[in-house]
Amino acid sequence: MTVARSALAAFASHAARAAGTQSSPAVSAAMRSTVTASFASAAPSLARLGTGRAPRGIANAASAAAADAVAAARRAAVPFAASFARATCAPTRGQGRTPAAVSATAAPLAALARRAFVSSAAAPLRASASASASAAAAAAAPSLVAGGAFAERAVGAWLVGGCAWVFSMVVLGGVTRLTRSGLSMTDWKFQWESPPLTEKDWAREFAKYRESPEFKLANASMTVEEYKFIYWMEYGHRMWGRGLGVYFALPLCGFLAKGWITKTLGARLFSFFGLGAAQGAIGWWMVKSGLTLDAENPHDVPRVSPYRLATHLTGAFTIYAAMLWTTFSVLFPANKIGTEPPTRAAAAAAASLRAKAFPLAGLIAVTALSGAYVAGLDAGRAYNTFPLMDGAIVPAEYWSAYEKKGWRNFFENTAAVQFDHRALAMATLAATTATHASSRRVMHLLPRRARVCLHATMGLVSAQVALGVATLLWHVPVSLGSAHQANALLVFTSVVGLTHALAGKSPQPAARVAAAVVRGTRVGGTSAAERSGVAAHAAGG
Repeated sequence: MTVARSALAAFASHAARAAGTQSSPAVSAAMRSTVTASFASAAPSLARLGTGRAPRGIANAASAAAADAVAAARRAAVPFAASFARATCAPTRGQGRTPAAVSATAAPLAALARRAFVSSAAAPLRASASASASAAAAAAAPSLVAGGAFAERAVGAWLVGGCAWVFSMVVLGGVTRLTRSGLSMTDWKFQWESPPLTEKDWAREFAKYRESPEFKLANASMTVEEYKFIYWMEYGHRMWGRGLGVYFALPLCGFLAKGWITKTLGARLFSFFGLGAAQGAIGWWMVKSGLTLDAENPHDVPRVSPYRLATHLTGAFTIYAAMLWTTFSVLFPANKIGTEPPTRAAAAAAASLRAKAFPLAGLIAVTALSGAYVAGLDAGRAYNTFPLMDGAIVPAEYWSAYEKKGWRNFFENTAAVQFDHRALAMATLAATTATHASSRRVMHLLPRRARVCLHATMGLVSAQVALGVATLLWHVPVSLGSAHQANALLVFTSVVGLTHALAGKSPQPAARVAAAVVRGTRVGGTSAAERSGVAAHAAGG
């Protein structure tokens, strides 16, 4: 039942009751000609009022509109329109009205009035309802950025740059690990670190590195010139992170001075800044674990602790995902003027996909975390066949360290870590495929951003599996390993975009009423259920 039809039927019933002619065909016939000729002029004003019980919540926000509607109804000389407008604005209660009070004349009167209304008042009602829906959305979801559209674009562009910087930071960290450069600097300072520029400086840094277990067990033949490459890789990674801090802090001070940053956004931004600073300390905590010999395997080439590497990578992905979410919230605010509320079918399609997208995002996050343990153990350089591992689906070594290490077997055993990552990757591919396939029939009902992100997630997850297999078969070359890590971030980008596009709550009652009008006013007969709804509506108001 659209708002227009409900309003017209309610008006007809009200007019019949007020005239006391619920069974008088003569009076009803006299009213028909009057309503047909003059209801159109009153309908736009009644539309502004909202008309009927359902949109009353919209009208209550502006009492002036009610007064205008009453005045316009009087000028239009529509029988009983003024009293109907007053009753609609403040309906009486407890009068014991029942559906039986709706007279037989209500139906023909409503049909005639509806034709006049559809021809002249549908457009004003749509405009009014769309504005009301936008106002309701704005009230429910205030903007993260103060200062208008220009401020939103400026802050959004800055956040996009920050996300790109974090993206490059994670990729650079992966390249640093793959080139075995992460242990080249044996000390760390929170503030600026000056690089060696003279031969004396290089000799001093190289002397420090020569004392490390990595040099003694893996790089004993390394020269100063070879050392310079791994040093610059690690130094560049550290300085790139410090540069991100400067990029983040300076514009933020300017935006704060202009008053563009709301309290909600400010809390998020300062938390990002704190997490970024903590990442530097966590990075050194990780590196420090590789500067000492492994007590259990003193003859093995030193590696950083897989637990600390996982902590560092999880922190980076958390910062990236949180910044992405905030960036999407700034660029695509929920209170965007002109955004039409979804239809019931569209809302159902979005809710169905939302129920699948969030668990899928969690599965992708767990899969990425398992990859951190593969990297920490350098497990990608073992079992370089696919789909079998050492001739079996589940390698015989999967449980080899369980008796000695217990639960640590699943995080410190190369066979277990690689198999778990493979299994999670296949599960992610299957879940993504199922989510995409189950949404194909309702794809046209989904928001455009959700459709784009769903297609992107499907394509990127498929590419990620292919890259992972190729990286494994080629024994983890730097190019493929870096591409695999970069594409993991792209998968994160698409799935965060998907969940954000679907994260909106169901429309509020006022917005749902407005949506019904925005979709258009139907003309024609009503079903039995609708007639019952109209009768109950009219009898109650």
